[in-house]
Amino acid sequence: MSKRSGNVFMVVAPSGAGKSSLVKALLDQDRSLVLSISCTTREPRPGEVDGREYRFISKAEFETLREEQALLEWAEVHGNFYGTPRDLIDRATAEGRDVLLEIDWQGARQVRQRFPDAIGIFILPPSIEELEHRLKARGQDAPQVIARRLLAAGGEIAHAPECEYVIINQEFSVALAELIQVISAARLRFSSQAVRHAALFAQLGISADH
Repeated sequence: MSKRSGNVFMVVAPSGAGKSSLVKALLDQDRSLVLSISCTTREPRPGEVDGREYRFISKAEFETLREEQALLEWAEVHGNFYGTPRDLIDRATAEGRDVLLEIDWQGARQVRQRFPDAIGIFILPPSIEELEHRLKARGQDAPQVIARRLLAAGGEIAHAPECEYVIINQEFSVALAELIQVISAARLRFSSQAVRHAALFAQLGISADH
């Protein structure tokens, strides 16, 4: 049994489903969660800050991290590279802190190779039409980029069965409440409680090997 007491949560969604907004609202409410900051070779969008939304790096820097096996996962998405530095996650989970990854389905698969008990949460839009509306409304992408994202969305959504939980983001406040419920329930899993309360379990004669 793993002695890591920290959980790894992966929030997965097609672009425009509201993943980033939900993650931000969740972190505002739960300060104990550690957000894994990914690195990317894409240009920052309006309002994004280096080191907050992403670490914005060059393709040469990304290649170096990849060659040094310093990335837990990486993928090429819409012509840009994204990756998750592994040192923060290893350190945080060993210290008993829960880590949140905002990630795509390709990355989620790679993370499971390192953390088989990672918890996947897939965010779905209420419809493709609503997804298109949200992509246009945020005003961050050119029409051809939006068209490409919509074409990709179907393939991304097909990977929802790989996650343990699915949240339909129709009403933001409801989706946020459901996301908080998933986090709370996961922290009460036997495997997490057995490590976090090892002394109590031993006192009560509960075997952690099950």
